[in-house]
Amino acid sequence: MSNSPDEPGQLVFDDWYRRELPRVRQALTLATGDPALAEEATAEAFARAVLHWPRLRTTDSPAGWVYTTALNQVRRSWRRALLEHRHTRRHRDEPVPPPQLPDPALWRAVAELPERARTAIALRYIADLTETEVAAAMNVSRGTVATTLSRARATLAGRLRPSAATSPEAAPASFRTPASEDSR
Repeated sequence: MSNSPDEPGQLVFDDWYRRELPRVRQALTLATGDPALAEEATAEAFARAVLHWPRLRTTDSPAGWVYTTALNQVRRSWRRALLEHRHTRRHRDEPVPPPQLPDPALWRAVAELPERARTAIALRYIADLTETEVAAAMNVSRGTVATTLSRARATLAGRLRPSAATSPEAAPASFRTPASEDSR
């Protein structure tokens, strides 16, 4: 960008900028009551003015354009702040309850299972994935997941209720296999 006018009477950006910057910043500070916001909006408006300077310098009021652009920037900042405040307030008002933990004996029994069984149990019953989804997550076949879960449930039933170790009804309700597990 040339700093000299192409025609007599046209404004030179640097001279105009030095003259208008303090006035625009001061006016915005008074209008907003926020010097930091006024500084930011003024800087943004003048950055846009330099991009549009070839067209802007020939207008009747380049300063009016800069004031309008700066005030629009202030309004955008206020709208954004309001939306952020609403979003923060909305999410703060909706606390997410902590997950219900199974009883400590069950947790200890699960912790004692081999890693593959623990992973399958966690994905199936805590993450609520289907056997097919568990298989994909663990990179094994669905049959392997079914077998692993069956053996893990039997092991847990044996550890939690020694007298009925082989009965599927002995397993905690949350570990029983639904009738059509992958139909969801």
